[in-house]
Amino acid sequence: MIIACEIGFWIVLLAGLCARYLLRRRRLGAALLCCVPLVDLVLLVATVLHLRGGATAGWEHGLAAVYLGVSVAYGHQMVRWADERFAHRFAGGPPPTRPPKFGPGHARHQRQQWLRHLLAWATGCGLLLAAMAYVGDRDRTTALEGWIHRWTLVLAIDFLWSFSYTIWPRKPEAEPPAYHAFSRAARAARRRAGRPPSPARPPR
Repeated sequence: MIIACEIGFWIVLLAGLCARYLLRRRRLGAALLCCVPLVDLVLLVATVLHLRGGATAGWEHGLAAVYLGVSVAYGHQMVRWADERFAHRFAGGPPPTRPPKFGPGHARHQRQQWLRHLLAWATGCGLLLAAMAYVGDRDRTTALEGWIHRWTLVLAIDFLWSFSYTIWPRKPEAEPPAYHAFSRAARAARRRAGRPPSPARPPR
């Protein structure tokens, strides 16, 4: 089920984008894209029913709740990421936007990503706790409790990593002076030759 739902996630996503841009059926494409999180919901329901039927929880059962939590928190972002690139490639859309790499903009992006992680953690852990309560047998759901502990540790580490850029913003690497001189000379030569300027690389 995990493998099938993982494949199904990307199939539904690709089908939605194809319907939207290749077939020009925007409503159908939007409906398919809205169904992307339902694939993970199917996996979660199958997992809970399996546990309810007497199975002992393993790592794979907790993974279903993690998948759904990540889909809730990052699903819109992943769909938008794929949508921008699909639109640029097949519908003449603008180039995809990229997050800032340096400075306060990069620090703000990292904080926002951690908040998404927090939402995924809260959603996934809530589902894990609900599954444990539904099964009603702690001896068979120990692995689900372990997922909560490990994920909480990962969330704390991610907090330190993400917010460290607020205190120490990432700075662009300074290029050597020879690079700038060579780059200016190369662009000037291309203009004289009647060719559009392009970024040059410094000689080795």
